[in-house]
Amino acid sequence: MAVIDFFDRGFRIAPDGDYLLCGEQRYTYRQAREVTCRIANGLIAAGCAREAKAAVWATNDPLAWLCTLAIWRAGLAWVPVNYRNASEENGYILAAFDCEVLFFQSAFAEQIAALKPALPKVRHYICIDGEAPGAIEMQVWMAAQSAAAPQVETAMEDVCALMPTGGTTGRPKGVMNTHRSISTMVANWLSVMSYPANQRPVNLAAAPLTHTAGLFSLMAAARGGTLVIIPRPEPALLLDAIERHRITELFLPPTVIYMLLDLPGIEQRDYSSLRYFLYGAAPMSVDKLKRALRTFGPVMIQGFGQSEAPAGVACLEPAEHFRDGGFAPDSTLASCGRPFALTQVSIQNEGNEIVPDGEVGEICVRGDILMKGYYKDAARTAETVVNGWLHMGDVGFIDPDGYLHITDRKKDMIISGGFNVFSAEVEGVLNGHPAVQDCAVVGVPDEKWGEAVKAVVELNPGMSASAAELIALCKEKLGSVKAPKSVDFVDKLPRSPVGKVLKRSVREPFWSGKERQIN
Repeated sequence: MAVIDFFDRGFRIAPDGDYLLCGEQRYTYRQAREVTCRIANGLIAAGCAREAKAAVWATNDPLAWLCTLAIWRAGLAWVPVNYRNASEENGYILAAFDCEVLFFQSAFAEQIAALKPALPKVRHYICIDGEAPGAIEMQVWMAAQSAAAPQVETAMEDVCALMPTGGTTGRPKGVMNTHRSISTMVANWLSVMSYPANQRPVNLAAAPLTHTAGLFSLMAAARGGTLVIIPRPEPALLLDAIERHRITELFLPPTVIYMLLDLPGIEQRDYSSLRYFLYGAAPMSVDKLKRALRTFGPVMIQGFGQSEAPAGVACLEPAEHFRDGGFAPDSTLASCGRPFALTQVSIQNEGNEIVPDGEVGEICVRGDILMKGYYKDAARTAETVVNGWLHMGDVGFIDPDGYLHITDRKKDMIISGGFNVFSAEVEGVLNGHPAVQDCAVVGVPDEKWGEAVKAVVELNPGMSASAAELIALCKEKLGSVKAPKSVDFVDKLPRSPVGKVLKRSVREPFWSGKERQIN
């Protein structure tokens, strides 16, 4: 299997059925396939070799997603770009990952033009939705290409996605996912999301297609289903789309689910079409989960994974949210669920030995779901994958019923609103302010974001800085997602005998009396 085969299976099932819907835009499977073939043939004619890196810098948009499918059809590796990142970070990703092709929307042309001098390996700039200086106009370029499906040899171990994720330096690492790992992810989810033979899924992409929503759409495509795209997860748009298009499945991070639950009249909307409401990528409180179950019905399904084992480690299925006519115990609702059928999970100690169920240790995973490694970083790959086991950096245990629980993180990654924020990167920006002596950035409990980014700052003697000033600096350098939501000032940060800031001591007071639930 190549990843594009899931779309092509849908084409064979429903060639003239709706594949993409977004406002007034509509693509049948036949029309979408032609677009992907023309783009793929253009990439091949331009000399792009197998596994060459191609990025898409765009908002949620049908043509942007078809560019991603075309990248796979041409045998290239997709580099997801989050348009909400600061330009500098996206520029780093494109350069460090040796990107050769960049598809982009004209709204980002000015940012991209400023980055061009630092991107010597990008050979082809292709504007998706019109003209841009120094770029190919995609519609004109595409019309000159063949509509026949290109014959591309693809190996299961070929890299199909080079996904940015935080690292110990704070700079994104490139996670090399293969056709094998992504296909295993799809197979895992197909095994727990069943449909009657005569029903085709209708998937709502409200979360970014460059994030989990894009990968989750592959399961619907494999069944000849429809992908409904809305530009942003705005509650009104989202609820209207569910009712209008009779959505059967969607993915949202808890942050957006919380926003929905707080809407007046949310209980009166029609959710009868929903079959699977996927949540994950961030902590979700048990109380809010129960509210979601009461509001949307017995359709909630939770997934746990990370880029190195994409969305395919464990799952809490809809029926597992209930027991004996009521809600399942809080401990079950706070768990990650049980490991998927095609994923093996163990808990290991510091000596890389598997410990018995119930004992706490590092969560480790193996199977075809695993990444190929980190791009151009064999040493870090060897540190992370030991004896065939991916060490996830999370600490937890497996209970007697086989449910996986996360109790803490070994790394200082913060998951805020479904996005990873690495504290060292934020600390680097804050420490560059002349008034800052030192700082610690931690995740703290937050009803809206699951975890909110908080900075605890020690100022230089005789100097001052306001919280608003420091937050604005981070927004400028890193974007709003990674900027602290709040800043506390202290006289002295806790330090070890050798002067290292003790981040655990900084974090603990905020979590006192609260269970840190990471789903």
